[in-house]
Formats: sequence, C-alpha cells, structure tokens
Amino acid sequence: QVQLVESGGGLVQAGGSLRLSCAASGSILSYVAMGWYRQAPGKQRELVAVIGSGGTTNYADSVKGRFTASRDNAKNTVYLQMNSLKPEDTAVYYCYAEYGGAWWGQGTQVTVSS
Repeated sequence: QVQLVESGGGLVQAGGSLRLSCAASGSILSYVAMGWYRQAPGKQRELVAVIGSGGTTNYADSVKGRFTASRDNAKNTVYLQMNSLKPEDTAVYYCYAEYGGAWWGQGTQVTVSS
C-alpha cells in the first residue's frame, strides 16, 4: 500500500509562489509515475504535472512556464514549485502515484487572492 502525504499549501497573493511537497511511504524508484492533480470547486480533477519513471515531465498548458515538478528519489518526495500564481490556480492539489494502480494523497488547499 502506498501512502502519500502532501504539505506546503496555503494562501498567497497573485504573483506569489508556493512549493508543495509530497512524501511517499516507501521508495519511489519503482513507481511508474508521480505527480500532481488539482480540483477547483465545481470542476473536475485535472492534471497539473506528471513525472514519468524516466524523468520526463508533462505539464498542463495552463501551468507551463510557471510550475516546475521535480522528484528526489533519496527522500521519496516529489515537489511542485509554483510561481507567478493566479487566482485561477486556486484548488485542492493532490499528489498522485502510479504503482500497481493509482494512489492519491489527501490533498492540500492552495488559495490565490487577487
């Protein structure tokens, strides 16, 4: 069983930055993929960024150039550095891992004020 614990959410003004962290319960070396999704009120959960096992990262068009996903295999942790935040980035952000199935963290709230 995989456990994912997110941290780093909060309230920030537009144009500001936040860094989210997601700590996995075990080694992430064998994970097929890890990344981040988000869900805004009244909307479906959507992909933000996913890092494949080979290191290739895919981003949603809406965050390209502003967000950077990375992973630290030694710490079993993935990160999401979010810069130039916009009010439309407000959502609950979920960590995701693919390892014999899909696993999700509990989510962390990100609120961007205008």
